[in-house]
Amino acid sequence: MNLKNLTRGLALLSFAVALPMPALAHHSFAMFDNSRSITLHGKVSKYQWTNPHAYLEVDADQPGGGTKHYTLEMTSINMMSRGGWTSRTVKTGDVVTVVVAPLRDGQAGGLVLEVTLPDGRKMLPGVPNAQNYKRTS
Repeated sequence: MNLKNLTRGLALLSFAVALPMPALAHHSFAMFDNSRSITLHGKVSKYQWTNPHAYLEVDADQPGGGTKHYTLEMTSINMMSRGGWTSRTVKTGDVVTVVVAPLRDGQAGGLVLEVTLPDGRKMLPGVPNAQNYKRTS
């Protein structure tokens, strides 16, 4: 292989590797309804301390009995760490109260705005512009 072909091949490889980068870019919070919030109370089934976002899964008590499984998005662990969160702040089985901006499409999920831990501490996950979310329930 000559130098010209090697250079061309490396340039094409660099271009091909760079193409998927926008897909990895951070998404906006537009999928959440910031005009209202809901409050969930239930048992943590999973707490995922990962990038680009942490996740909290809660089996929330429902009016009239039973539970409903919610997958809740949080911010990056970097932002959460600044607010005192760690990978052990929440544990599977903890009973928590979570205020969330629900998903616009009505699915059982949302953006975590505040978590009240079993010991009564209120934790904020560092959501940008959280003050714009309306507390409605």
